[in-house]
Amino acid sequence: MSGPLAGVKVVELAGVGPAPFACMLLADMGADVLRFERGDPDASRDEGWDLLNRSRHSVALDLKNDAGRALVLELCEQAEIFIEGFRPGVTERLGLGPHDVWERNERIVYGRMTGFGQEGPLAERAGHDINYVAVSGALWPLGREGERPVPPLNLVGDFGGGSLYLALGVVAALVHARTTGVGQVVDAAMVDGSASLLTMTHSFINSGFWREERGVNILDTGAHFYEVYETADEKYVAVGAIESKFYEVLLERLGLAHEPLPDQMDRDHWPEMKERFAQIFAGKTRDEWTEVFEGCDACVTPVLSPVEAATHPYNTTRQVFRTTGTVQPNPAPRFSATPSAIRMSPQHPGAGTYEGLARWGVSEERSASLKAAGAFG
Repeated sequence: MSGPLAGVKVVELAGVGPAPFACMLLADMGADVLRFERGDPDASRDEGWDLLNRSRHSVALDLKNDAGRALVLELCEQAEIFIEGFRPGVTERLGLGPHDVWERNERIVYGRMTGFGQEGPLAERAGHDINYVAVSGALWPLGREGERPVPPLNLVGDFGGGSLYLALGVVAALVHARTTGVGQVVDAAMVDGSASLLTMTHSFINSGFWREERGVNILDTGAHFYEVYETADEKYVAVGAIESKFYEVLLERLGLAHEPLPDQMDRDHWPEMKERFAQIFAGKTRDEWTEVFEGCDACVTPVLSPVEAATHPYNTTRQVFRTTGTVQPNPAPRFSATPSAIRMSPQHPGAGTYEGLARWGVSEERSASLKAAGAFG
């Protein structure tokens, strides 16, 4: 194992979406993550479909089985991080809550991933990304003028406001635990994280620079110089020429450098300038515009689909994606001395039971007795 987290052992109680993605990040960075989930210890060893489960072994386990629960607590003795993504109180009822774990290892960092947090009026409620970003204020600004908000896939709540804050939180708490010998709970809620992502927007609101209207501001498609335009071939280019020096280059490449135009930041003229830009961009194909703006700082790029992006020269040069076998994004960020890596393909639930437990010191004989006791479900 290599990577900056090599040597760190993590127990993961499998969930859906944000917690698995956080554990994928830790595993890509070298952590030895053991994922416990409902599954079959004799499942096919063929590659699974869910890329969020890559880089770690999947161990079949029945958390309601006494032997299975005892195994998790036993392995916590050698782990430094524990991650779960259930509703508040579930792991406590299973006998796998923070205090149950700390009785076996007081140094362990206990990471919890929820939508609404561990307490509060919505803590027990079900929800998904769209609900969490709605409550945090992150959904309301997303969309065009006069239209309803547009959900940003599940990037802002699940992964941006959830997974990344959980991963950062448990690594920060690990530093503290190694210094003090005492673990703690990391309560990562997607409402909290997505609200945190709005910090700059709140700065703009507080200063009076940002109007609480959708699609009329500098970063929400209100400005003609920060917008997506359709091209002659029904594809798109993205324009982000915010700074005046970049805007000047944009005007030059659009053939507008010597025309009398309103000031860039004159909001009253943004709608008419958007119409003018739209007419110009509609005159060439996306690839033709890519050529026009090649090698200059006009902040104009082609809008690529996920499939296109994997093989585009912008990304192949830096190997942003792994394109051999199953196409998928490579680990990020990049480390110069301890590079991350995709450790293994995602497994079918339970397919890594014997190998994963063996890595953590569980013998074949012990695995057999656990199976006989129903620990694997």
